[in-house]
Amino acid sequence: MGGTLPHLYPLVMLVAVGTGAFLSRRYKASLPIDTFAKCWIGLCAFTAAILTAKLPFLMPGLPGFHAADGILIGGKTILFGMVGGYAGVEWAKHSIGLKIKTGDTFVVPIAASIAIGRLACFCGGCCYGTPTSVPWAVTFPNIDQLARHPTQLYESAFHLTAAFVAAWMIRRGLLKGQLIKLYFLTYFGYRFFTEFIRPEAEVVGGLTAYQWSAIVFSGVFVWLWRRDAKSFRANAAA
Repeated sequence: MGGTLPHLYPLVMLVAVGTGAFLSRRYKASLPIDTFAKCWIGLCAFTAAILTAKLPFLMPGLPGFHAADGILIGGKTILFGMVGGYAGVEWAKHSIGLKIKTGDTFVVPIAASIAIGRLACFCGGCCYGTPTSVPWAVTFPNIDQLARHPTQLYESAFHLTAAFVAAWMIRRGLLKGQLIKLYFLTYFGYRFFTEFIRPEAEVVGGLTAYQWSAIVFSGVFVWLWRRDAKSFRANAAA
């Protein structure tokens, strides 16, 4: 059962990071930029993702997030990490004057690594769901003896599906330049609705801090989508 194999957590996370790095190298091979630029973008993306994933938990008193003790332990959120990673890429590109779109090359590596990473959460017994009587409910002994939604497995399946769909779309040249935003927007929607089966505290209007974050981030990425779509149309007309 979940939560009974905490010793596997670091190993599975290592596999997740390794998978992401391998796929990132493969998908970035097609980018017309030099090795330094690729490494710089990857480093900025990874660093920004790690820092922003921790950020909400390092701010005492922030509603809906439990403060973490220290930088390396406790509290991380994929929701913030994904957005932070995107911002890190944009900053890295701006810092070296790079104008080309790189987002599509990140979708499969990110989705695949998160899919594996959520299996680590399942082993460690974190990020679990609310009590339920569904046949596939799981007990996490490190929490209590209640049968709960294995939300880690739900999310792993979501990201794995996203990785395969994105790979298929890339091969067919669909939604070029917009795939990363499509992936993020889909995840924000997924996260909003699955919060109803996660034991997170409601903060305002019966919604959790993660749901409000998903709403705000959705607005930002819809704006980014429309901005880029307008730019693509203008370039096509020119």
